[in-house]
Amino acid sequence: MEKTIDENVQGTTLVVEGKEVNKRNLYIESYGCAMNFADSEIVASILATEGFNTTQTLEDADLVLVNTCSIRDKAEQTIRKRLTEYNKVKKTRPHLKVGVLGCMAERLKDKLLDEEKIVDMVVGPDAYKDLPNLIKEVDSGRDAVNVILSKDETYGDIAPVRLNTNGVTAFVSITRGCDNMCTFCVVPFTRGRERSRDPQSILVEVKELSENGFKEITLLGQNVDSYLWYGGGLKKNFENASDMQKATAIGFSKLLEMVALANPKMRIRFSTSNPQDMTLEVIRTMAKHKNICNHVHLPVQSGSNRILKAMNRLHTIEEYFELTDEIRKILPGCSISQDIITGFPTETEEDHAATLKALEHVKYDFGFMYSYSERPGTMAGRKMEDDVPEATKKRRLSEIIALQRSHCQFRTEKHVGQIQEVLIEGTSKKSEHEWKGRNTQSTVVVFPKENYKVGDFVNVQINDCTSATLKGVAVGYSDNN
Repeated sequence: MEKTIDENVQGTTLVVEGKEVNKRNLYIESYGCAMNFADSEIVASILATEGFNTTQTLEDADLVLVNTCSIRDKAEQTIRKRLTEYNKVKKTRPHLKVGVLGCMAERLKDKLLDEEKIVDMVVGPDAYKDLPNLIKEVDSGRDAVNVILSKDETYGDIAPVRLNTNGVTAFVSITRGCDNMCTFCVVPFTRGRERSRDPQSILVEVKELSENGFKEITLLGQNVDSYLWYGGGLKKNFENASDMQKATAIGFSKLLEMVALANPKMRIRFSTSNPQDMTLEVIRTMAKHKNICNHVHLPVQSGSNRILKAMNRLHTIEEYFELTDEIRKILPGCSISQDIITGFPTETEEDHAATLKALEHVKYDFGFMYSYSERPGTMAGRKMEDDVPEATKKRRLSEIIALQRSHCQFRTEKHVGQIQEVLIEGTSKKSEHEWKGRNTQSTVVVFPKENYKVGDFVNVQINDCTSATLKGVAVGYSDNN
């Protein structure tokens, strides 16, 4: 799955200001990518109207929900341990109900409910609107399950509750599902086929965020470049659309421009892009609008054409290089980040060398690198032997990380000496006397607090850097406030 996993937020419990009329407590814990965290906000919004307030204290909970991820085996093992802990709490709170949401729920429903009996409820990513009915079932002493994948559910009609937010940045989901069928990925099986949200509902959500003081949004999807609105329905059915539907269809570059024009003071990011679907029209749109950030997350996965083919990545490394070269021609200041999987089945030293060569060619600003973890149900899991030894995977991964770290240093050093606009997101982790934020390229910047506050756009003189962080001094507000 081409979604970056932020290890710092795994297992975060979400909480929002409660309503006095609500008498039950929901403890919701999230794992995985940004899409899962955005889905947790949708779930909290649905259950807020069903009498639930959120809590971060497990012992106060009446309902525990774990929004799960199947992307890596480590995530599944962590979630299983957590579910065992929740069941221990039931001994002191026998009315407590435990449910699993999301990707792992769909894939392991029988095992979790019937075989291991560690949950009361299993809810797939397209069934959150059915939660009120499912909760009634478990309240009556029956197990409940709904993992039916939808052809049209986008949750576009639900305003997410913004949980644990800094009040500055927010995710806005624009697509659900994925059609790409990469052989290492479970997403098409756990989240279904690709469908896009009505652009008007997206514009309404972004407008409401702006009115509530948010300064930056990330348009979110398994593959945002595949966004295609022609009145509703699956993307794969677009070929059957009417001539009028095709003529008035809205793709991602058009949606991006619509959002940028409607909200000129709102910073706009997007994630994740797929090399086979990304068009240069998107980059040209970015170049036209100052409020669209100059960063593209463009997973490469491998530098070897043989491995790319085995992964069912529908592009060659040469096509990928052509794309990244064009991005930097059209938008010279654009940062590019990557996902890489090392140790994919049959990967040789020659294939690994090709990945290192790809890193050298692009010199990414930053990246997310993993060793291959076989996921049951994927094509690779069914058809390919996980034949690269763990020791070899670890060695190759360490070589990739070391090279990427040198490129991070190379890219961050290029910012030194410049004045850059930074959106303040919060206090620096290392010093309570410093703010942290990001520049348009998504690089973290820290600087002395002075009289600025969270949510301010500040011009910062960049004086120094590490491989991952820029350091500077504020020289005044930017004209974006």
